[in-house]
Amino acid sequence: MRVLKIPMAVSFPLLLGACATAIPGIYTEPKAGFAAVSSQTSAAIGKRTAFAQTQAENVALKKQVHGMVHRKTISADTAVQVALLNNKGLQASYANVGLSAAEAWQQSTPENPVVSIGVLGIGAAELGVYRAIEGMIATNILDAKTRRQRVALADVNFRAAQLSAVNDTLTLANETRQAWINAVAAFEAVSYLKRAKATSDAGSELARKLGETGALNKAGQAREQAFNAELAGQLAQARLDATRAKEDLTKLMGLWGTEVNYFVPDALPALPRSVGRVTNIEGRALRNRLDLRVAKLGLEAQAAAFGLTDQTRLVTDLEIIAGFETEREAEDGETETETTPQVELEFAIPIYDTGKARMRKAELAYLQAANVLAEKAVNVRSEARGAETAYHASYKIARHYRDVLVPLRQTVEEEGLLSYNGMITNTFELLTDVREKLGASLEAANAKREFYMAQADLTAAIYGGGAGSGGAGGEGATLAAGGGAGH
Repeated sequence: MRVLKIPMAVSFPLLLGACATAIPGIYTEPKAGFAAVSSQTSAAIGKRTAFAQTQAENVALKKQVHGMVHRKTISADTAVQVALLNNKGLQASYANVGLSAAEAWQQSTPENPVVSIGVLGIGAAELGVYRAIEGMIATNILDAKTRRQRVALADVNFRAAQLSAVNDTLTLANETRQAWINAVAAFEAVSYLKRAKATSDAGSELARKLGETGALNKAGQAREQAFNAELAGQLAQARLDATRAKEDLTKLMGLWGTEVNYFVPDALPALPRSVGRVTNIEGRALRNRLDLRVAKLGLEAQAAAFGLTDQTRLVTDLEIIAGFETEREAEDGETETETTPQVELEFAIPIYDTGKARMRKAELAYLQAANVLAEKAVNVRSEARGAETAYHASYKIARHYRDVLVPLRQTVEEEGLLSYNGMITNTFELLTDVREKLGASLEAANAKREFYMAQADLTAAIYGGGAGSGGAGGEGATLAAGGGAGH
């Protein structure tokens, strides 16, 4: 049997394709990129994250979440932690990091050579079985030449995916914290309206009895009963708002089944004694905002894409094809075999598409990314300044209600009670004082809610995750569970 040797021309494409096959380990890890996401999230808001890829990991997280919320009154920090462990949309964002790592892995891998084998003259009588054999191996030279640029672009996208995942995490944390604030504030409003309703019920009942005796005319009776009816409608609406607010929190935490049996406090915690000035708010935001860093990576990606376009401006496809042809010929009853090496080069001739249009598109894409980054920097500065202004202003407003308006209403109520005991004022005037004091308390509670929302927005303005970046808990006092069993 004759053994045919493949010439060096055949093995050359294999050697060419074997170049630069080293794959960085950061792309091939089972949870590629997630460690960076977790560490950056922890540094920003001090919360733990998890990326569950197996059934066992999902079961373990479910048990942990169940222990944190089932039939318990949860704080804002607990709500945020549960959301970061249990929200499935966040898990999808983490999976996107793995997808970008897999893309970088694939770009780092050389393109497989294409092998073709042909047999000519099958069944030729004079030659036995066949007349000739052709074997070819095709390797894309342009793929090897541009691999470094493509890997660099894929790496930029991989890092951008990590930052986007961190920003998604901070966004979820901020939304969950604010949902907790809304839910607790809604139940606090319900408690004040219930007390006002109880006072109104007493006034309405008194008006009814006085009307029966003729001591109060129909207009006076209708006035008290109308107020009582309006308050009943407001209380029903407040209860509905509280239920919806808690459901919004439940959705962000990803809870269902028995896990929805949890409670939130009856009231937001008291205002802190003071709030400090946040120094260099714009500089901190520019250093830490993740959406700004994503925009910077977008500019870097466009620069890498521009370089890749430049590399392929004239030649968009270049392949080297090497192989051999073995041919048998029969003469005078003897068969001779001849093997001939072959090398071919295939490329597109840039007659019509000279690459100018693609270069122009790449230039404009880079210019677009640069302007997006510049606009983002301006917006980040503005959001930081606005968040700081709102933070301090809302604190002053809340303190004004707490320290000025509520004490004044309390004094009016106490003096009215003394006058009532001295038979100077009547019962309806006393009930009016009580209602106005409860109304002032409700306004103070709303102002307190606005402060804690502004507190959450301040940290989101520094680290990302707010409406403009589209994170995190506020600075100053930590929100904890208030008094009461909760709802």
